[in-house]
Amino acid sequence: MKKSIYKRILLKMSGEAFKGEREYGIDPKFLLYVANEIKEATSLSVQIGIVIGGGNIFRGIAGAANGMERVTADYTGMLATVMNALALQDALSKVGVDSRVQTAIEMREVAEPFVLRRAIRHMEKNRVVIFAGGTGNPYFTTDTTAALRAAEIRADAIFKATKVDGVYEEDPTTHPNALKYDTLDHMDVLNRQLRVMDSTALSLSMDNHIPIMVFSLTEKGNISKILVGEKIGTCIGGKS
Repeated sequence: MKKSIYKRILLKMSGEAFKGEREYGIDPKFLLYVANEIKEATSLSVQIGIVIGGGNIFRGIAGAANGMERVTADYTGMLATVMNALALQDALSKVGVDSRVQTAIEMREVAEPFVLRRAIRHMEKNRVVIFAGGTGNPYFTTDTTAALRAAEIRADAIFKATKVDGVYEEDPTTHPNALKYDTLDHMDVLNRQLRVMDSTALSLSMDNHIPIMVFSLTEKGNISKILVGEKIGTCIGGKS
């Protein structure tokens, strides 16, 4: 049986992905699909941490742009990530995957507070750990949260799940002939202003020598394929 070439990864998913075919909220069918993808990945002897955005429910930046005070908007967005984390935990439970939600904003009735050593201990016991509540501070995106948590847990890579199958020089939905990159350096992404992660997240990943694997979440089996070394999507800052 194949095993993962990575010991520990941080999976980053956007909240928008949880909408599935809906315009808003959480699509239970898509959530179950994601849970099964994660279950397949756990069978490859890899430890998994997860960070999810909250854009399917509320986006802090959008709230601020519409007149909401930025700090309040960002905290509201953090709470949306907790909702997504709890929903994913429920879906994982349904497919037999043991998981824990840890949140940077304390709410002990629904989740554990983020404690690094406890998170690592959970992963060593083959539990998936879902990091919610962002960094616990406003003005930081969930991309930055993913890079921070990946550095803290000493992840071998960040798996950035998207709607497209890698990084392109231009948006492939509006530019069908756009060039797709197989490999890039962190500085390439920053200098070319490619829309992969925000600059803080990219810089943090680069400084800690954490490669970023960008791939399509909607293609079944992609997480497991990358784990066993198949060349899927775009590899940033490492060998694909």
